[in-house]
Amino acid sequence: MGNTGILTWHKTAFLCSRNIHGDAILRCHDWAVRMRDEGRCVISGFHSLIEKDVLRYLLRGHQPLIIILARGMKKRIEPELKKPLDVGRLLILSPFDREVKRVTAETAMIRNKVMIDIADHIVVGHLNPDGNISNLFKSVNKEIEFLR
Repeated sequence: MGNTGILTWHKTAFLCSRNIHGDAILRCHDWAVRMRDEGRCVISGFHSLIEKDVLRYLLRGHQPLIIILARGMKKRIEPELKKPLDVGRLLILSPFDREVKRVTAETAMIRNKVMIDIADHIVVGHLNPDGNISNLFKSVNKEIEFLR
């Protein structure tokens, strides 16, 4: 749903472990503001609390964004996403059928793999060494930047 032309942009994937401490939160916020101000295309699931914060910062800009869902395509679009969709700066993708209604650890992992495959660059706001994202990165052959 949205502007598929965004797929031609240089895309930076943003991933972040759910359990995150204060310093890392501030680094993620600063990074989001920098991406917005530089007009960089960010791709994420924007599912965890910190990812939702990052999305709020990015939506204040004019750059394109890609949301990858860990469930089937949305039936209802949130009000804050309507204008970006209408003006062609948002693309919402889902690797799942509409019948997949809930996010699970498995669907989140599939979503993250799709994000990484589509992305040109990967940024991690915070990584739990024992978490699912850490396990996923064991099979990634792209450079990963960690916010420090």
